Amino acid sequence: MATLTLQVLCSILFTFSYLSSNLAQHDTYIIHMDSSAIPKAFSDHHSWYSATLSSVSDNSKAATSSLIYAYTASIHGFSASLTPSELETLQKTPGYISFTPDRPLTMHTTHSSQFLGLSSASGAWSASSHGHDVIIGLVDTGIWPESESFKDDGMTQIPSRWKGKCESGTQFNSSLCNKKLIGARYFNKGLLAKNPKVNITMNSPRDTSGHGTHTSSTAAGNFVKGATYFGYATGTSKGMAPRARIAMYKAGWRYGVYSSDVLAAIDQAIQDGIDILSLSLGFSLDENVLQDDPIAIASFAAMEKGVMVVASAGNEGPLYGTLSNGAPWVLTVGAGTIDREFHGILTLGNGMQITFVSMYPGNSSLTQVSLVFLNGCKSVEEMKKNKNKIVVCKDNHSLSTQVYNAKSARVYGAIFISNYSLPEFATKSSFPTAFLGLQEGQTVIDYIKRNNSIPRGSLIYHKTVIGTKPAPMVDIYSSRGPFPSCPSVLKPDLLAPGSSILASWCPTSPVAEVRSHPLFCKFNLESGTSMSAPHVAGVAALIKEVHPDWSPAAIRSALMTTASSLDNTLSPIKDRAYNKRQASPLDIGAGHINPNKALDPGLVYDATAEDYVKLLCAMNYTAAQIRIITKSTYNCENRSLDLNYPSFIVFFNEYDSNSDAKVVHEFRRTVTNVREGRWTYTANVTGMNGLIKVKVEPEKLVFKQKYEKQSYKLSLEGPKPLKEVVVHCSLSWVNDDGKYVVRSPIVVTSLVPESLLRA
Repeated sequence: MATLTLQVLCSILFTFSYLSSNLAQHDTYIIHMDSSAIPKAFSDHHSWYSATLSSVSDNSKAATSSLIYAYTASIHGFSASLTPSELETLQKTPGYISFTPDRPLTMHTTHSSQFLGLSSASGAWSASSHGHDVIIGLVDTGIWPESESFKDDGMTQIPSRWKGKCESGTQFNSSLCNKKLIGARYFNKGLLAKNPKVNITMNSPRDTSGHGTHTSSTAAGNFVKGATYFGYATGTSKGMAPRARIAMYKAGWRYGVYSSDVLAAIDQAIQDGIDILSLSLGFSLDENVLQDDPIAIASFAAMEKGVMVVASAGNEGPLYGTLSNGAPWVLTVGAGTIDREFHGILTLGNGMQITFVSMYPGNSSLTQVSLVFLNGCKSVEEMKKNKNKIVVCKDNHSLSTQVYNAKSARVYGAIFISNYSLPEFATKSSFPTAFLGLQEGQTVIDYIKRNNSIPRGSLIYHKTVIGTKPAPMVDIYSSRGPFPSCPSVLKPDLLAPGSSILASWCPTSPVAEVRSHPLFCKFNLESGTSMSAPHVAGVAALIKEVHPDWSPAAIRSALMTTASSLDNTLSPIKDRAYNKRQASPLDIGAGHINPNKALDPGLVYDATAEDYVKLLCAMNYTAAQIRIITKSTYNCENRSLDLNYPSFIVFFNEYDSNSDAKVVHEFRRTVTNVREGRWTYTANVTGMNGLIKVKVEPEKLVFKQKYEKQSYKLSLEGPKPLKEVVVHCSLSWVNDDGKYVVRSPIVVTSLVPESLLRA
């Protein structure tokens, strides 16, 4: 999922000894079938799939056991364990369309509600009754049901439309569910088929890693007073939709996450009747092809059923083109900081104090101890000679080595001086540390060198500072667009809080360590786009409660067109990875989520399943590929790359040999008025430099009634051999009194993906 620590864990899936005995003869596959080809002799698809496997099996006795899942709502097909010869024979059977290998995924890893302006007194929470009847489903690592975030105090009866259930298993029974946690299931048949020697000790929906507990409580956790992480971020924890229902579908395990299990989880979630689906996991960068991506395929089916799918963008930033989960029918979320920092204070012997960012969980001490400057801190032996001191290290491109050496030497404490801009989670050290910039670090070095006696200092921690500026900033790790498999749709869609987010955790899973001793806590501070996605899922639930008839595209539009492109200094949102330079829509999408405005956007850009099919046709997808995604047959008579999306992106070729060439690109969009009465909106374009000419026709849109639609054309003209990597601006439709500003980002870029060069 998108937590950074868990992502590393999931990438180390299994040892070779687990794999060798199983993969030599069998492998697991997801098989797509033509549902219309089912013979009349079969009463249902499950029996047809079983019979098909029997007919191709090298061992008829094992044919039934080779069937892993029969899918119903997400795709037409099944997953199975097959030998190469069985797979070859299967491809010749009636109804076969295609296969996809069962591949591993990675996980993408409470002041944030206040930072987003959510208050019980007014705004989105008040208008939506905290999302009380909306059901949020999460595919994750499970849930810790005893957490206070999942108590059902103040909850009404479970909606009668709910068809899900709580499955019993190891240390989990149905009585652990309530009016808050209304569903809990688990899926690991694909994992076990790939790795039959794996011993799953917690074979149930119970979470043992903490990731699923964290994401679910972020989206819809109830109010919990006194939440804290060892004195940091103390306050009342609550999710974005505190009265929404939670349904957990556990498909992430200690040994990995497999697409067949994720597909089965989404398949079941759709049938159970969820309203919002939150996904904090994804494939690696080289596997983001829509027709081969079970998340993209299953999400299309969810969208057709009216389910809003929110997914994490990934943690592969800050380079362009690193984004995952970029299907145009999925809302893709990047991660940003909030206006809260955790600090430590270094006090020198001369009384000077230096504040630094830190999440060290151990005890503080006011005791002044000796300081010693060891330059690059390359020698562990030298550091061991000074183990009772605070060593000071100046980075020479080896910061990680210095931290490792200091930890190995078990020094009292360490001060690391470098010009690196570290994400806050990197300061969650296991021994007392301070990470300083070059200027502050030089102050420490000068004090040590000029001190005639023994230089001393002390380190104290557990300081929480609210209101820091600038915030938000897109964080270093957040994956960036464009999405190579669908470059004509600008991604990511939004930025949301993802860095150092406090939420519930498994009390049996360590949250940190101090001096090699694990620490446990009911709450944890985690960072990643895994954390940002459930923020948006929770806010989407608030919109769904107020506007239950809105489509997923309309909800996405409301979230995007009301997002803010400014930080809390009223300046453009900045990029933490590049010395706080201005971020572009390839980093932050439409901007930072604004829940209170999203409930009343004025206008929306809507889209249907047919619109997405036109896009796939224009991308030259074959009829078979489109059938895999949509489960239907289309002849592609209508094609259009111009999806009715609330953002715009166009690619100019940096390497065009004709330096005088001009290019004009036209977009056509349709907006729907979602307010009663007569409204007039005027186009306003801001931010584009003189290289690109922007024209909007007509410049005014007049709506006479609710749900009326009006269309417009946006034209961009500029030099074909664009030298800038990214140029961007925004188009806003502003009503007469300025109450509604319906803003869309516009990107012109020379980052031409290979998929466009091949087209």
